[in-house]
Amino acid sequence: MSLKGIWKSALGMAALAAACNAQAAPKGVAVSVVPEKTTLGQNDDVVVRVTITNNSGAPQYILKARTPFEGVDEALFDVKRDGEPVVYLGAHIKRAAPTAADYFLLKPGASHTVKVELSSLYDMSVSGDYQISYKQVSPQLFLASAGAAERGGADGDHATLVSAPASVWIDGRVGRGQKSQVMLDIEAMKRAAEQPSPSAGGLSFNKCTTTQQTTITQAMSAGSAMASDGDAYMQRGVIGTRYTKWFGANNATRVATVKSHFAAIKDAFATKPVTVDCGCKQNYYAYVYPTQPYKIYVCKAFWNAPMTGTDSKGGTLVHEMSHFNVVAGTDDHVYGQSGAANLAITNPDLAVQNADSHEYFGENTPALN
Repeated sequence: MSLKGIWKSALGMAALAAACNAQAAPKGVAVSVVPEKTTLGQNDDVVVRVTITNNSGAPQYILKARTPFEGVDEALFDVKRDGEPVVYLGAHIKRAAPTAADYFLLKPGASHTVKVELSSLYDMSVSGDYQISYKQVSPQLFLASAGAAERGGADGDHATLVSAPASVWIDGRVGRGQKSQVMLDIEAMKRAAEQPSPSAGGLSFNKCTTTQQTTITQAMSAGSAMASDGDAYMQRGVIGTRYTKWFGANNATRVATVKSHFAAIKDAFATKPVTVDCGCKQNYYAYVYPTQPYKIYVCKAFWNAPMTGTDSKGGTLVHEMSHFNVVAGTDDHVYGQSGAANLAITNPDLAVQNADSHEYFGENTPALN
């Protein structure tokens, strides 16, 4: 959840039914969140039990990365304190477009429950009344058929899975109504990011071989060129198929959002001190912690990607740079070109907040005007 995004309501969400402990998705799949304790002190972990149940008479397939079944490494929850959104502290990951193998089978009538510790993933250091919901909106959330994954997705008609909020009182380290250290740090970084930088910030490496450093330097140059080209397009103000392909219909508010995003992405490449870490051994492309600019962790798929073009090394860096709160604060609503193109049509408000949409606009492959 980004600094720009934490004050925005989740787009395309169904209203919550507060009287219920679980709210069913249109497919008959329901999710509930139950806290282990409803009153906690400053040294207590915030642990909840998440249960997803298939109340339908047919097997359902849920995207694993959108569930906590194999760990939580995306912003799966909506957490509010005294009604205000709480900052997500975890990672945003660039993955390949999902295939059928990426979905979890939930048989008719079956439930699956896991425990999740949330205080390491969300800023819960301030005293207050917290409302915790599992909340996911993505056209790729459910798999309609084996062929749907090949079409980018999935079952876009049933793209929401939301629980009713669970309430927890926390006596935190910071007094009620005060700003946490996390928020103070984010605000300070945002002010610093908005200041003009007289020179390039430079590139540094961690756990990278000499060969990897050379490759990353080239990728940074490619990503910077993509960001500059995207910024130049938006600055011209002539909205054509390149924009509408990835961000949807020409709408002044959304256009202004994308324009500001690419100006910030370009500036980050050109003037900010970027560190690239090569220690990741996971199969995805890369990840960042949005509250920790400007460090990018590159993973296995990154090294196999082309330098430019679709899902490229340069484009991956554009994707990751867009995630930082102080840059564009994007999220990962869908992955892959087909999914991103479909999102532009079905939900352009989500498209302008989707990292892959920014990457594909920057890569511009095949080229559009």
